[in-house]
Amino acid sequence: MKYNRLLSTSVAVALFCASFCPTPYTDTTQAAYASPAPTKGRAYYEERGDIVWEVPTSRKVIALTFDDGPDETKTPAILDLLKQYDAKATFFVVGSRVEKLPHIVKREREEGHDVGNHTFHHSSFHRISRNKALSEMDQGQASIVQATGTETHLFRPPGGSYTDSLVKLSKEKGLKMILWSWHQDTLDWRRPGVHRIANKVLRNARNGDIVLMHDYVYKSTQTVEALKIILPELKKRGFTFVTVTELLANRKTPEGLIEVNK
Repeated sequence: MKYNRLLSTSVAVALFCASFCPTPYTDTTQAAYASPAPTKGRAYYEERGDIVWEVPTSRKVIALTFDDGPDETKTPAILDLLKQYDAKATFFVVGSRVEKLPHIVKREREEGHDVGNHTFHHSSFHRISRNKALSEMDQGQASIVQATGTETHLFRPPGGSYTDSLVKLSKEKGLKMILWSWHQDTLDWRRPGVHRIANKVLRNARNGDIVLMHDYVYKSTQTVEALKIILPELKKRGFTFVTVTELLANRKTPEGLIEVNK
């Protein structure tokens, strides 16, 4: 009984303090700045066309994208397969690798593929300053211009990390931020096995998908081998392989789209 009376008294005191004592001040601006998480959800950015994960369309088109290249052997092998199946794709290239292998990136562009900016060093964008992000984007763009003679309008941040400030920076630089369909992340960088990569794409293939793969994976040719399964099978199903730019042109405007990023 004595314990119960003490407990009741403690609860009463706590409630009294909560009612009359102000909540400690929190600097929400600083907290938002420090947080590596996006300040708004996917729906917000997607409605405004700020970020693209996939493209609503009634056409049987699909965009294969390859990150982290170019690679001296795997990228040419992928280009050969794409040519064999009359397929177009998008390569999000790393500037430091472009400088070493500019002829491969030039070939990508000459054969009708998209070349996108994937930064210069592939630095983490998880907690990156505006100046560092700007430097990575500008250097990446410069390497593409040097190799191909033209700029790109596509950008993919390393790891898909983004914040509201990064989205704004991309728009300032005239770059469309392109991510990927959540059901089409092949995780090929983990080297899960050829059939796991292929099955991920084939079992989930939908109109307007953006598929994430990599043309540079250390000591792995699994992506190349998986493409030998993916390309003929999807072609047999009636899919056309397009660049991201072409995919965006096929976009069926959904109801409620807020056009603020023209």
